[in-house]
Amino acid sequence: QVQLVESGGGSVQPGGSLNLSCQASGLSGSSYYMGWFRQAPGKEREGFATIDKRARISYLSSVAGRFTISKDNLKNTLHLQMNRLKPEDTAMYYCAAGERNFGLLTSHRPGDFNYWGQGTQVTVSS
Repeated sequence: QVQLVESGGGSVQPGGSLNLSCQASGLSGSSYYMGWFRQAPGKEREGFATIDKRARISYLSSVAGRFTISKDNLKNTLHLQMNRLKPEDTAMYYCAAGERNFGLLTSHRPGDFNYWGQGTQVTVSS
């Protein structure tokens, strides 16, 4: 059974930083890609950072240069370092994993991901 558990959310002032983690268990071997999504109230879930099994990375333009996705394969943990946070980054943040194309996919589409965490709230406010 696949389980993804996010941690590290919280409240921060604009310009601040947060580091999110996602502990994964039950994923088969290394043939999967992982990503971070977020959903603000009244908005659709948005994928913004993905890393595939060969560590190829894709960012949405709104976070490129501010956010960094990384994966620790030994600990099966996905990380997201978020810097220079803005109020518009406020949302529930979700970790997800998918297994299409033998793990070689850098997609931001929710439909390409099979497994989801419960989410962790990030609030950016002064």
